[in-house]
Amino acid sequence: MSTEIKKLSIVIPAYNEGRTIHFILDKVKQVSLINNIEKEIIIVNDCSKDNTVEAVENYRKSNQDLNIQFYSHEVNQGKGAALHTGISKATGEVLIIQDADLEYDPNEFNILLKPIIDGFADVVYGSRFMGGKPHRILFFWHTIGNKFLTFLSNMMTNLNLTDMETCYKMFRTDIIQSIPLKEKRFGFEPEVTAKIARIPKIRIYEVGISYYGRTYEEGKKIGWKDGFRAIYCIIKFNFRKALSYLLLLIFLVALSIFGYIGLWVLSDLI
Repeated sequence: MSTEIKKLSIVIPAYNEGRTIHFILDKVKQVSLINNIEKEIIIVNDCSKDNTVEAVENYRKSNQDLNIQFYSHEVNQGKGAALHTGISKATGEVLIIQDADLEYDPNEFNILLKPIIDGFADVVYGSRFMGGKPHRILFFWHTIGNKFLTFLSNMMTNLNLTDMETCYKMFRTDIIQSIPLKEKRFGFEPEVTAKIARIPKIRIYEVGISYYGRTYEEGKKIGWKDGFRAIYCIIKFNFRKALSYLLLLIFLVALSIFGYIGLWVLSDLI
């Protein structure tokens, strides 16, 4: 059974993206969504120190036919906090997260929309690690880190995602707005995944997307500290499951130790 969607809310968190944000807005503008779905662009400026505000305002004046909602934080709070603001302001039936850089291609919105429109999905993740889409070759250890975080998250949530850390996450808006989100920085990804997974009868799909990654010289912001924060968030927001795994590990270690001692004592008796 198909789902009627009239509007897609596109939430764009922005921090010091004044040089490039017009490029991604041009790409979003040029996308023709299936079924003539309307676009609502929600930009949240997280107290940028460059000309992001001026760049967005100039773009709005030059593109008044485009539905752009613009909000600004007076204090820098982090990407997650910007997403919280954008999610709360969304009015479309479906919502997608779009970074302000050029790493993800808005032309693929329709790929993520299809499982929802066809009535199969409530949430769709765009995976950089499946399918035959273009994928820029960059950092080996980043890839290992992403796959480890996805593996750890899957252990806790009992999902079989291939890319938990992806930016492209599409939700039915009523679902994502009903979830109390806490993480204000890059912990948003493991938190929302943990909380989505706990919703009864939730239907989560994954589709392959392309990835045009940036180097740090080109403006990439996430670092190794964010990886450790993600591990902390996976454990924090899956605490009961993490505790059960820890207790199981303690039990197996204790069993091994006592088994070894028992064999040692038995060998002496023999």
